[in-house]
Amino acid sequence: MSTWRNDRTTNDAEQRFAVVLGTNEIASAVAVHLHRARYAVVLSYDPSPLVIRRKMAFHDILFGESLEVDGVAGERVDNGMQVYKRLRDPVGVLVTGLGLLDLLAVRAVDVLVDARMQKHQITPDLRRLARLTVGLGPGFSARTNCDIAIETHPARVGSIVREGWTDAPDGMASPLGELGSERFLYSPMPGRWHTPVEIGTRVFRDFVLGHLAGVPMRAPRDGVLRGIVRDGSEVPAGVKLLEIDSRGRAACWTGIDQRGRAIAEATMRAIAMGARRDPANARTPYLM
Repeated sequence: MSTWRNDRTTNDAEQRFAVVLGTNEIASAVAVHLHRARYAVVLSYDPSPLVIRRKMAFHDILFGESLEVDGVAGERVDNGMQVYKRLRDPVGVLVTGLGLLDLLAVRAVDVLVDARMQKHQITPDLRRLARLTVGLGPGFSARTNCDIAIETHPARVGSIVREGWTDAPDGMASPLGELGSERFLYSPMPGRWHTPVEIGTRVFRDFVLGHLAGVPMRAPRDGVLRGIVRDGSEVPAGVKLLEIDSRGRAACWTGIDQRGRAIAEATMRAIAMGARRDPANARTPYLM
């Protein structure tokens, strides 16, 4: 395991630098936990998969919106110089369209977390790109492409995988109340998506929530709109377009949910494991 190498000197005035790949609700939950552990955190946008739980994520900051996740503010940064300047004293989580290669040029990365949840894509080899690398979800292995892998499968969510691989995707959605995948509407074809409906709106079965390539898309059931692809997005076929929360008064569409918190806390435990392997470098311990 290539954890916490002493290959550079960090000024005591600098916070540890963490890069989280993805701007979805899981990436955002991890970013909030890292920020509270006194890391300077940058979320790096990736277009795949599309983000639907946008009130639980920092994603919409990329489009000029102002928002917080669990009381932590996000801030958009557009170039390497802006990132470098804000790392000295970040007020909240930084969100950028810059890719990993651009961020690696800004400063050596202490912690790199891949939270994109790309179930059907080739899993990258993160090792040696940062002092500690953590892979979340399908396709990650501590022996092959990251230092520590964390399970996101509903049956073992938040487990740290020390041997073997994280579970392959099986099409099983994380449960929400008594519902699984039936609470989602998937795009039946590719096309441009348009919707006037806001997350948090009470909707009813068969209510038209938007149009994909001009075709009306209807709510699959009664409930509260928990997530929906941003208006104007180009959507491929077969991806999650929207989500309905049918739990009545227990419905939730903002903040960090139970699954996101479990994965974020497991990520912080993984980082603590890496720090304990080199106690001299553990200047910023995570407090559970």
